[in-house]
Amino acid sequence: MKVSKKFSWRYLIPGCGRIKETPTPQKEKQVTKTNSFLRISFSDITNSASTLSPEDLSMSLIGSNLCAFTLAELRSVTHNFSSSNFIGEGGFGPVYKGFVDEKLRSGLKAQPVAVKLLDLDGLQGHKEWLAEVFFLGQLSHPHLVKLIGYCYENQHRLLVYEFMTRGSLENHLFKKYFTSLPWMTRLKIAVGAAKGLQFLHETDKPVIYRDFKASNILLDSDYEAKLSDFGLAKDGPEGDDTHVTTRVMGTHGYAAPEYIMTGHLTARSDVYSFGVVLLELLTGRRSVDKTRPNREQNLVEWARSCLNDPRKLDRIMDPSMEGQYSAKGAQKAAAIAYQCLSHNPKSRPQMSTIVETLEPLLDLKDVPSGPFVFTVVAVENGEVENKKGVVKAAEEGKGEDGVKSEDVKERRRYEHHHHHHHHHRHRHRRHSTRSRFIRRLALTRSGSRRRTVWRESRLKRLYGKFRNCTFNFFFFLKCFWRETHSFGWV
Repeated sequence: MKVSKKFSWRYLIPGCGRIKETPTPQKEKQVTKTNSFLRISFSDITNSASTLSPEDLSMSLIGSNLCAFTLAELRSVTHNFSSSNFIGEGGFGPVYKGFVDEKLRSGLKAQPVAVKLLDLDGLQGHKEWLAEVFFLGQLSHPHLVKLIGYCYENQHRLLVYEFMTRGSLENHLFKKYFTSLPWMTRLKIAVGAAKGLQFLHETDKPVIYRDFKASNILLDSDYEAKLSDFGLAKDGPEGDDTHVTTRVMGTHGYAAPEYIMTGHLTARSDVYSFGVVLLELLTGRRSVDKTRPNREQNLVEWARSCLNDPRKLDRIMDPSMEGQYSAKGAQKAAAIAYQCLSHNPKSRPQMSTIVETLEPLLDLKDVPSGPFVFTVVAVENGEVENKKGVVKAAEEGKGEDGVKSEDVKERRRYEHHHHHHHHHRHRHRRHSTRSRFIRRLALTRSGSRRRTVWRESRLKRLYGKFRNCTFNFFFFLKCFWRETHSFGWV
């Protein structure tokens, strides 16, 4: 008679030699269920990423509602990747605009899409492409860009996203041909991006984004922010682990200092990156700008001392907003940025705290809303005629003359520049070589303003004495030459 396992000595003596039961894969998947879908950890397929076949990939993503497109289908929706449909190019590869509908696939919503091709010679590869498919294919949130489908065919790797009408936040902040974002729009973008990070950090299996920056924040037609580009995302620490040790990757100027030094990745690393982007929204400056003076090239180091001081905050606020922002809201946003940029990761707030702090700022009504007086210079019959008008605040849409506020804002900026150039052009002509030389010499000798003024006045006196001596010497020579010729001595 065969003895049952339940009479084994391991079960008769409690705690003696008992082997801990390991949960079956089915149990573990039930623990990580999100949105009625069994989310698979990306680390589970990392080791077999190079040998993962298209069939295995589609089996892993059952229930994710992702479409497995063919290369021919994506060629047709982008007109064979026509240059007229080209949107841009990043570290992943070129991006093209297309259009999908039910004619392509039954049940597919008719909408414009963005098709991203993996550049095999680019900065990212097959592993980053897989990370994008797994994370965006299994996670869904209003502030994460929606992945519609993918193409895995031979050496070709493509991704199909919803099309984001407004492009990236980077373009709106730093490109000259984009109009300046108003204060409330900047705050709305910051709140939306913070909610996206909060969702990633608080999901059943936490995700560390690792590459949070302005170029990865996309905007829809209503300026709602959505996070994109999950190629560098990592699963967060599990169990008793406090961090994930990984190879240092990301973008210079956005990565947390402790991550750069040790390779230890935590959710607080994303919080630091969020602080950098929030600082970019406040100042309108890039995180690293080599075209600026040495002390201003690193945005965090340049602005840190002003973030926690309301008296200095105006010095670093984006001048393109022309003072049209909530003073109270700017101070609170700057205080949050200051906490996010702390060198100590434990001193940084969680994303949930950041959302709770920033979201109420959208309801503040202390944004200056008084009328702006602008001057339009009209030239008629050779005469300059000034026409004055009144424009209400940007949120009211139009001024008294029916001109849109954004257009008027651009006109006022141009007229201010034209006025400055026209009325002060002669001022630069008054500066002689002497004054320019003395000013430069004084500024290079001392960094203190008081000492600079003293050195400048001293140099002027010395230059005056030298000029008088030189003038007297040459005047003597001139007189001597004249007298000697008149008497016929020469």
